[in-house]
Amino acid sequence: MGKDRGYDVVYRDETREYIPVGSWVFFQRLKEYGGGYWLGRVGENCFTLEIERPVSLREGIAYMQGVNNIEKDYLKFDDDFQLTE
Repeated sequence: MGKDRGYDVVYRDETREYIPVGSWVFFQRLKEYGGGYWLGRVGENCFTLEIERPVSLREGIAYMQGVNNIEKDYLKFDDDFQLTE
């Protein structure tokens, strides 16, 4: 997996010895089942599908970038935030 990409693609008939926790992974589907990729994340002792249907690489990467953008700022707080009426 290239650190610059931020995800790994496992093509048909390939295997991985180890995938780090927190990694994004695309698993390619067989063409006779419609092709595309399953997109998910590796957790402690699990793999979680992020999208409940197969996606194209383009759609999956766009989704992954959106989630990554949200996650990078989710713990930032604005101490001067005020509700307006």
